[in-house]
Amino acid sequence: LNVDCLHNQGFRGNGITIAVMDAGFFGVNSYQFFDSIRARGKILGTRNFVNGGTDVYNNSTHGTMVMSCLAAILPGVLIGSAPDAEYWLFNTEEGGSETISEEYNWIRAAEYADSVGAHILTTSLGYTTFDKTNQNHSYATLNGRTAPMSIASNLAARKGMFVVNSAGNEGAGLWQYISVAADADSVCAVGAVDSLGVYASFSGKGPTFDGRTKPDLVARGVGAWVCYNDTIPFPANGTSFAAPILAGAVACYWQAHKSFSNITI
Repeated sequence: LNVDCLHNQGFRGNGITIAVMDAGFFGVNSYQFFDSIRARGKILGTRNFVNGGTDVYNNSTHGTMVMSCLAAILPGVLIGSAPDAEYWLFNTEEGGSETISEEYNWIRAAEYADSVGAHILTTSLGYTTFDKTNQNHSYATLNGRTAPMSIASNLAARKGMFVVNSAGNEGAGLWQYISVAADADSVCAVGAVDSLGVYASFSGKGPTFDGRTKPDLVARGVGAWVCYNDTIPFPANGTSFAAPILAGAVACYWQAHKSFSNITI
């Protein structure tokens, strides 16, 4: 994405607030590769929309890896795509089950993000089928106007936020398609490519049920460098990492063009 070009010109996301919706952020409050954003007060706050309260650090490490794509700094080794942005961390996903209530958790988090002035929402989650089959989405659902989270994502975009959602990792499975809320018209759905720009076989595919091209953009999601625990980074696969890498690039670009609206960006 040539984000290093933006960084070298001084655009590293400063003045841009990013809300990260995920399953948990274990270690972000203690691991060394986040010590820079902690020391500079770049984590503005946290909210747990699954269990209530503000603790988002005792659950999944999925959000930890996502955050490493955005904000990790290990001098001479790794830097996230938006290391100077400010962050809100929201736990919306319950790891032990899959229910449509998680979409409503996301909606509550998006409303909160709007209330605190977030510029960008980035989500490395997607929904297709649930523990209760009567809640399942179908391909016909992927019209951007049916799933609760997709409807809310469009509303968030109308409020002025840039909404990023991973395309999902079902491209090689039975589902094949993108997942909710990547189908929403005003969502920037992000697919995964490798170092040569070849689309990853696992990355969710379009079009939407009503024929719109998705995903909208792609980023590195094959061999993307992430941090999992307080050790050296390693390459990992998933649209979960392509989405935050691109969200951070958007933050840097938006910093450089502050007069632009989210739609212009």
